Amino acid sequence: MNLDWNLILHNLYHLAIAFALAIPIALNREVSAKGAGLRTFPLVAVASCGFMLVGIDVLKTTDAESRVIYGIATGIGFIVGGAILKTKGSVSGTATAGN
Repeated sequence: MNLDWNLILHNLYHLAIAFALAIPIALNREVSAKGAGLRTFPLVAVASCGFMLVGIDVLKTTDAESRVIYGIATGIGFIVGGAILKTKGSVSGTATAGN
């Protein structure tokens, strides 16, 4: 079993870009003391990117890749649903869920 170092470096490059793009939003949320911050946004971005990279590399058809995107969107929707809290007639966390 040989490792394809070009593919590994290519995927690490894309994961680093996903991480770097999530950091400004995460820092803004962290400074504002909002619900999701430095742990949540980069984790979701890198995980989503990783799942897409695996889907693109393993599943060679666009139909299968679209199912991976659908699964990622469903998972993020589940996280968003958990971020919205309703207590005693007030709803909080909708800005976090919108991000």
